[in-house]
Amino acid sequence: MKHTKIIVALLLAAFAALACKSEYEVLLEGNDVDAKYAAAFDYFNQGKYLRSAQLFESLSPLTSGTDKADTVQYYWGLSNYRYRDYYTAETNFTNFVAMYPLSPFAPDAGFFRIDCLFRQTLRYELDQKPTNTAIEAIRQYLTENPDTPYHTLCDNMLSELDGRLDRKAYENARLYYKMEDYQAASVALKNVLKDDSENIYREDILYYIAMSSYKYASMSVQEKQKERYLVFVDDYLNFVGEYPESEYRRELDGLYRRVQRILGRNSVIPGMTPEEENGDEIEK
Repeated sequence: MKHTKIIVALLLAAFAALACKSEYEVLLEGNDVDAKYAAAFDYFNQGKYLRSAQLFESLSPLTSGTDKADTVQYYWGLSNYRYRDYYTAETNFTNFVAMYPLSPFAPDAGFFRIDCLFRQTLRYELDQKPTNTAIEAIRQYLTENPDTPYHTLCDNMLSELDGRLDRKAYENARLYYKMEDYQAASVALKNVLKDDSENIYREDILYYIAMSSYKYASMSVQEKQKERYLVFVDDYLNFVGEYPESEYRRELDGLYRRVQRILGRNSVIPGMTPEEENGDEIEK
């Protein structure tokens, strides 16, 4: 009798659990393709992307090989994308493009894939491997889709990612300057421009190269100062030749005058006549 009561209690609990299941849970666990398909789109259109993603995922094996297959796969990825699960969505879209290259959804799936990669990149202080991966994928996408309506968006992504790499290279080199290792700073900063002459921080880099040369020379023993100040003069002339109107110009001009006096030379500033230079000195 006791065992019978236990069995009855368990059966009642099971029936209660089934009765408490939501319509969504019943659909998710069931095999009614048409009902599940309609519900997945209803949830998607309502902005309930986690639920639509789960339904489309469960539909994937049920619709494989049918005319619904590419639609299910695409909206599975799009649901994850809208849910901001970019890692899963990128996998969805990568698989989609490989499986359905001729699908009408393929051009959009290709773009959403690279957008997912873009959104997984990290700020410049952190590992830039995801940035390099995204840049390579975006460039490949543009090569394969030169007429894509997403061209401007892709260009903007590349500009932001390239700028991030430029800043990382610049900040890494400038770290030596902050540590007051001016010789290493000069070498590191010059190497940045050697690797990428179009670095967007070129003006700042040339400024810190000149400042590193000046500080390295000023901290040197006297017998080494002359040759090292001459390096500063070269770096200064390189800077003003490229950026004559720079906000750094006034500071560097002052250092240049000081160095020219130390070297026993005429201190006329490039681009100024002696009269203008004298007037500028009097004004100061």
